[in-house]
Amino acid sequence: MKKKGTDNFSKFVPKKSNAAVKEQFKQEKRKYNKEKQAFFEKKKEEERATKPGYRGRTPDETPIEKAPEHLRPESADKMPLNKFIAHAGICGRREAAELVKQGLVKVNGKTIAEPGFKVDSTDEINVNGKKIFLAKNLVYILLNKPKDYITTTEDPKGRKTVLDLISRATTERVYPVGRLDRNTSGVLLFTNDGELAQKLTHPSNEIKKVYHVTLDKPLTKNDFDKILKGIVLEDGPINVDALAFADIKDKTQIGLEIHSGKNRIVRRIFESLGYDVKNLDRVIFAGLTKKNIERGKWRFLKEKEVRDLKHFKRGK
Repeated sequence: MKKKGTDNFSKFVPKKSNAAVKEQFKQEKRKYNKEKQAFFEKKKEEERATKPGYRGRTPDETPIEKAPEHLRPESADKMPLNKFIAHAGICGRREAAELVKQGLVKVNGKTIAEPGFKVDSTDEINVNGKKIFLAKNLVYILLNKPKDYITTTEDPKGRKTVLDLISRATTERVYPVGRLDRNTSGVLLFTNDGELAQKLTHPSNEIKKVYHVTLDKPLTKNDFDKILKGIVLEDGPINVDALAFADIKDKTQIGLEIHSGKNRIVRRIFESLGYDVKNLDRVIFAGLTKKNIERGKWRFLKEKEVRDLKHFKRGK
């Protein structure tokens, strides 16, 4: 038998839905928090007013942690500032939080010292004076370049470019990282991640590349030793990191590892000693290989590969 309530008039009062009750509770909570904040702000201001020389708060005295309201984005995909910095590939979230606390981060020209300050892709964010971008739509493509394609985004002469080979890969505008000349084949990376591209091409990082070289005649022991010791070209001395015969029975097949990014450097090394390079194939670049990629084909980098590239160590 259903138990009667003590209130005989309750059946005449329309019951609120759970959603309505929750919303009412949220509004009351917001109102309470707002009143509490206003109360403590008033107390702080009264305490400051008792100090000698007080003239009222000026804009310069506003704590940088409390950014102006007009800086706070209204976008639905806003996120904490330290998370944004981490997603831009600068560093991890903890390190990003420290950068923010140290006052090294600006949002729309204003210094923000609160890691949890909400931002989105519409904001201009600078870390140590350098503008950063969200890594949301970054693309990384690895191509096994064939011969007869030039490494450029466009060619006035109408020749085939490497972008023709990856035209269906993405709608994002990507660029080749470094260059391979028209007659050189092998590993070539494309991305729209400008910061990573700069890291992989800057000479100070000494990014390793491995080439398979085919010569017009066998490499002599004397020339082999010369290359290992280092030779001098027209633009200065050059040293290789490793040199070996790719096939011990065929001394026209050479494996060479080098970190120099000078133009046509591998060809010029052998040409300076009187050899003609018949075929040049880059088999490794910054740890990336063309394994399981047919000539002229491409693939997207895996998440681990991108992570490894972003956190590479000098000389890797």
